[in-house]
Amino acid sequence: MKVQCPHCGKSVVVNGLGRKPLSIPLKNVCESLQTHGSVLGVANDLNCSEGYIFGVLKSNGLKLENVISGKRLATKDTALLQNGGLNEGR
Repeated sequence: MKVQCPHCGKSVVVNGLGRKPLSIPLKNVCESLQTHGSVLGVANDLNCSEGYIFGVLKSNGLKLENVISGKRLATKDTALLQNGGLNEGR
């Protein structure tokens, strides 16, 4: 990608702007939630933000209280946990 340098005004080639995705597997997030019992503890443990934890759960159709309490998940959700979740390709 080419951008204009703010200092000299010339076109400069830049490779990969922004942050790289974390791609933490759903299985790791759920196991850590059951261990810690809080989103803040999981975020510190996995070195990510609390918003990232909520985003992973939302994108996989899970609710925080169900994962923490270990309630029976639907068969689709259980299969997602065993396979590492939908977010592996991120």
